[in-house]
Amino acid sequence: MAEWLYEEGIGENRAILVEDCEIVEALIELPGELRASAVGEGRLLSILVPGRRGIVALAQGEALLEPLPARLTEGATLRVEIVREAFAEPGRPKRAKARATDAPVRPGPILAERIGRSRRVSSLPPDEYEAAGWSELLEEAATGEIAFAGGALRMSLTPAMTLFDVDGTLPPAELAVAGAAAAGRAIRRLGIGGSIGIDLPTLALRAERQAAAAALDAVLPQPFERTAVNGFGFLQLVRRRERASLPELLQQDPAGAAARALLRRAERADGAGERTLIAAPPVIALLERNPQWLETLGRRMGAPAVLRAEPRLAISAGHVQSRFAP
Repeated sequence: MAEWLYEEGIGENRAILVEDCEIVEALIELPGELRASAVGEGRLLSILVPGRRGIVALAQGEALLEPLPARLTEGATLRVEIVREAFAEPGRPKRAKARATDAPVRPGPILAERIGRSRRVSSLPPDEYEAAGWSELLEEAATGEIAFAGGALRMSLTPAMTLFDVDGTLPPAELAVAGAAAAGRAIRRLGIGGSIGIDLPTLALRAERQAAAAALDAVLPQPFERTAVNGFGFLQLVRRRERASLPELLQQDPAGAAARALLRRAERADGAGERTLIAAPPVIALLERNPQWLETLGRRMGAPAVLRAEPRLAISAGHVQSRFAP
């Protein structure tokens, strides 16, 4: 039976849906962001396209307002609902997206509210997240390399869509079915929305193409819309996109993702006494800019935390040393 586990981390909150000891869905929330479904009072800062698009300022930040209500002028106040959270894209940040509304002011639901009934996980052993494959999932999100029996997916983020390329040693028809199913599981597991393309092997027979599409349908819950698999083996689907996916969170801010992962490891490190967090300079610099994270870590561990930059380390290679090893 599937169960949601919720973890209130340092710098981020995390939730995983675990079924048969594996993660089938994972979500990360960064506190302090404009959340989807929030309704707030805003002021129109500028009109980008008359009658169509503008920028509105709210207490928590700016959002793209679309469509633009008629006769609204710059400086006017209005109430808006956030329909898509902000996220980064290669080369540019993407503002949150809003629409005008008459709904009452309300905050957007936090992660714990979105998942509903869940079991809160502590930092005490055993580490249920790691047992279900948490680190492996983060590696998939960060690198885009996802293995499956008989092949592998290569996931690429582009401004237009998230792309999955399927490769492997199976016969083309079998590889297409296995690859489509693997892509469907990855889409759900990594929280990928928006426009998504899956490049399968070229399939000459219509029945083979239908079998591949059916394999995707069997593992990816609705709602989504998709095309048929065309003669070149390409399938496109669209899912609702309210927030950044895990690959976007990790790939567009690798130092931030590494810093938060390092804090999680430090909180669970064996031993006693002072903990030294050793990481690449960009990771250490980010931790230094967020002293409240280290203060929280110290309270949870019952011991001070110190930082040490190591230029030879990769961004993802940070580790923790305890003064008194077990």
